[in-house]
Amino acid sequence: MLALVGQGLSNDEIGAELFLSPATARTHVSHAMVKLGARDRAQLVVIAYQTGLVRP
Repeated sequence: MLALVGQGLSNDEIGAELFLSPATARTHVSHAMVKLGARDRAQLVVIAYQTGLVRP
């Protein structure tokens, strides 16, 4: 999930990639934000780069 957010995918695109509804994808993104202490999706992207899940 974090890698897909890090690639800039929307909830609709994440849902399609993982065969989930957009609402389920949004829930998973929200839970990732809470667990990682991220304020917003942009901070999730930063975390994805810092952890090496996404390469520049």
